[in-house]
Amino acid sequence: MASGETQVPSLPEGLMAEIERIAREQDRSVGEVLAEAVDRYVKDQQWEAVKRYGRAKASERGLSEADVPRLISEFRNERGR
Repeated sequence: MASGETQVPSLPEGLMAEIERIAREQDRSVGEVLAEAVDRYVKDQQWEAVKRYGRAKASERGLSEADVPRLISEFRNERGR
């Protein structure tokens, strides 16, 4: 594939039809709809990675979700001094 070429992946017929319908309704190209979908997917995956990291660090420190309000309060009190 030459630099700058766009390659559309093979998608199931029903899914492609739905993407085309959405694109027509929004007066957008199929490429724009797919690019937005892929961008959202990538951002969701990045956010999930951040959450996994946070859960791992909390687990290492023996922290639970119930500790969050207390930790926020302690941080705010220390910062306010």
